[in-house]
Amino acid sequence: MSTPRDLLYVTLDVPGDRPVEQGDLSLALAGAELVDLLAAGAVFLDGDRIRPGLRTATDDRLLDAAEAALIGEAPYESVEDWLWRRGNGLAASYGAALDAAKHPGGSRHRRRPGRAAAGPAATAAPAARQDAAGRWAAREPVLVALAAALGIEPEATGAEPPAEPDDDAVVTVVAAVADAVTELEAVRQRRRVEDAAFDNIWRSP
Repeated sequence: MSTPRDLLYVTLDVPGDRPVEQGDLSLALAGAELVDLLAAGAVFLDGDRIRPGLRTATDDRLLDAAEAALIGEAPYESVEDWLWRRGNGLAASYGAALDAAKHPGGSRHRRRPGRAAAGPAATAAPAARQDAAGRWAAREPVLVALAAALGIEPEATGAEPPAEPDDDAVVTVVAAVADAVTELEAVRQRRRVEDAAFDNIWRSP
């Protein structure tokens, strides 16, 4: 199970309230990596600080890279700082890995993760994609919570709402992702306001 990969497939296959921004997706993917590292015992949280646990090795190159990027000395790194540092450009890395899986040893067509795919590209890695769809259909709490931070919600069916994650460390990570995405959108909004004000100055008689 790869939470980052499954989250990426959800952003490709499930419509949201708004297009998924690359920066938002990168932050959420960094959070998803941390969730998987927690599950593997590779890290644990001391308050909001990430402390390395048992060294692990997986067949996931990006998750191994995430573990190797951990800061192993006190005062360690906060979850928030991890999201911003590890998340820098992470959506592009996962997009490249997805393309590599689709075209092993062949040509690759670059596209931006977080945008809907169509045609042959949409049918790539069917087993992995089906795994992600299965977790989403089951309303797996962690996947649903991370997707919600990106504006993606399960379809309303009249059933019980999705359960919340039941692990305190995971709850801390998910909350940090939501806060970071909100902060990034606030930065974008300020820039839009500043750009509009600048344009108005130049347009003034």
